[in-house]
Order: sequence, then C-alpha cells, then structure tokens
Amino acid sequence: MSQHTDRDTVHYLSTLSFPEAWLDELRAVSPRLVVEQITAGTPEDVPAEVWARTDVLHTGSVFPAAGQAPRLSWIQLDTSGADHLRGTPVWDGPAPITSIGGISPVPMAEYVMMAVLGFAHRLPRMIAVQQEGRWPSLAERWDTLMPRRLAGATVGVVGYGRIGREIGRLATAHRMTVLGLRRGAAPRAGEFFGTADGDDPAELYTPERLHEFLARCDYLVLTCPLTDETRGMIDKAAFDALKPGAVLINVSRGGIADEDAMTAALRSGRLAGAALDVFDNEPLPAGHPLWTEPGVLVSPHVAGFSPDYERQVLDLVTDNLARHLDGRPLLNLVDRVHGY
Repeated sequence: MSQHTDRDTVHYLSTLSFPEAWLDELRAVSPRLVVEQITAGTPEDVPAEVWARTDVLHTGSVFPAAGQAPRLSWIQLDTSGADHLRGTPVWDGPAPITSIGGISPVPMAEYVMMAVLGFAHRLPRMIAVQQEGRWPSLAERWDTLMPRRLAGATVGVVGYGRIGREIGRLATAHRMTVLGLRRGAAPRAGEFFGTADGDDPAELYTPERLHEFLARCDYLVLTCPLTDETRGMIDKAAFDALKPGAVLINVSRGGIADEDAMTAALRSGRLAGAALDVFDNEPLPAGHPLWTEPGVLVSPHVAGFSPDYERQVLDLVTDNLARHLDGRPLLNLVDRVHGY
C-alpha cells in the first residue's frame, strides 16, 4: 500500500452541515484527501489547529483571520455571490475563490416566471379579493383582473449570464421578447459549472445603454452580482427611464435597486408591481413598509433554493477537487477585479 506524506495530503474543511455519505463521496475522489467537517457559525468555532492544517475551505461565511490558515490554497464558497468577502483577509489573500454559481439557474428562472405570470394575471389583486371575502361585480373584475398580454411583452434581464439565459429560454416559450444586459462576453462552457454553449435568445445591451434598455422593459429582472459598479444602479433616474407600468423582479442582491426610489415609483404608478426576494437589510425588519406595500410580493431570499442542491454541489465540488489535485483550472473562479 502506498504511503502519503503530509506534503502529499490535502486537508479539506467544510464549515457547513453535509451528511456523512456526502462527505464520503468527496473522500472517494482521492486517497490524498483528508475530509473534515466542523459546523461553524463563526471562525472561533473552528479550533486553531484545524485552521492551521486546512488546505481547502468549503464555507458560506466563516473565514480565517490573517495568518490563521497558512496552508490555505483554495476557498470553495457555498454561495453564488462573493460580495460578502470584500474587506476580509481571504479576499486580499492569494488563495483562489470559487462560487456555487450554476446550482440555481433553473429554480431562479422558474421563480422569475412565476412572478411574471403572477403579475400578468393580477395575482396580487386576486389575493386581495380572496382576503376581502367578496365576489366583485363583472365590471370590477373586467377593470381590475384583466390580464396583461404576455405574448409580445418584453423582459429585460440585468446580469445576463447563466440565470439570465434560462430566464430567456422560459420567456421565449411564452413568446416574450428577451433583452439581456451584461458587462462582457457570455460565460463559456468549461469555465463555469452548468454552462453550455448554445443559441442565446436575447438581444444584448451593455451597461452604457442602460436607460435605452430600461425604456423597452415590461418586466425588469435583476440577476446581477452586487459590485461597486452595480450598487445603486437602478436609482431614481433608472426608474424614470423605465417603461411606465413595468414590473420589477429582483433575485440578485439588495443594494442594486434603490429601495426608496423603488417605493416612490410604486406609489406613483411608474412601477406596476415588484417581486422582491432580496433586500438592503436581511432579514427584512418587522414593520418595514415593503411588507405591506400594495403590489409587492415579498419572499425571504428563497429564489435560489434548489431541490437538487446537495447533489449539484457535490458534483461541482468533486469536479473542482479533482481539478485542484491535478493542477487544472477550477470552475467558477471569482474575479476579484470585477467582484464576482
């Protein structure tokens, strides 16, 4: 039996709570791997000697202090975004960072289409009628429950990547026009988990044409990461440029759409409604006006929940572990310059 020295051994630490069978599948990647899991909420929950031997860290929000993990050579996030790492020692350190982007495009796109269809068919008003417990007259139903035409309507996706392309596919099936706004080229197969080459259904815009893009949107969908460039990008001027009567759907991050400007646009009628899964402050505080704002659907940051989460994360992490051990490029590398 071959023996592996400490130099050969790669110590993987999860601060999450995966089943032991899940961890066993990681162990099967290579006899060089030592897999350890310590469910932690803070860095202090991980003993110093564990930090000292960790080569690979799989975590959502628990990171070592400067100098605490000298062997750290790769960080696998259990989040799609990386904005919460800014200002931490690991962000400024040398270890590559990867995300779990590509896990949730299908459920997130389905959430978006749920919101599109819900607003198109006046779901907020239907719920209000049910809660009132009365049957409206035919004239009232005709005036307040007539659906918006979906075929031919335009959905614009800010941050048109893996999630945006899946939204585009579903929207196209409903005969909608799809616009995509993104900074650079489309994600390429072989660089990101869950990315496949293929036809792109969207008409593409760059950020410099944001207001031109907004003027065409019946449904504005935010799927972009929170970065210095995107923070506050949907501000009062953007809402003023948005097509009157549009619906906003935000499944990205709070901070991208200015909440005060959004509320003003809702109350003025500029926005016909909003489906919001993310907020500036989470949990959304009790008593916050958005809980009861008419025409707003509030959900508690669940659009990215995937029923196949553990299996998909396992597929990504085992692939990346094999790549790491072989010295090959990792999938889902976070670009520290652009912040995602």
